Amino acid sequence: MQYLCLVYVQESTFAAMTPDEQHALDAASLANDEELRLSGHLILAQALQNPDSAVTVRVRGDSVSTTVGPFAETTEHLGGFVFVEARDLNEAIGIATRLPIAR
Repeated sequence: MQYLCLVYVQESTFAAMTPDEQHALDAASLANDEELRLSGHLILAQALQNPDSAVTVRVRGDSVSTTVGPFAETTEHLGGFVFVEARDLNEAIGIATRLPIAR
């Protein structure tokens, strides 16, 4: 069965990290992705752009409107996802808890 693990982040947490801590998190995340790939669990993992580059698109009938920036002010935002194959929900939860970004 396939599961989508959504990764929510707080920019303030990243801003407080040193460059070495950020590099270590990136390296651990990439290593974890490779481990999941080798075990047959990883379908796709992808980081997303931060909300400052967001564009909200609304379609109502034939009318399209766009708004630059995030849809709402929040302390955290969707920063990425990890799409996995797992035998059941319990295994998917186990995979999600081992994601370095979850710390």
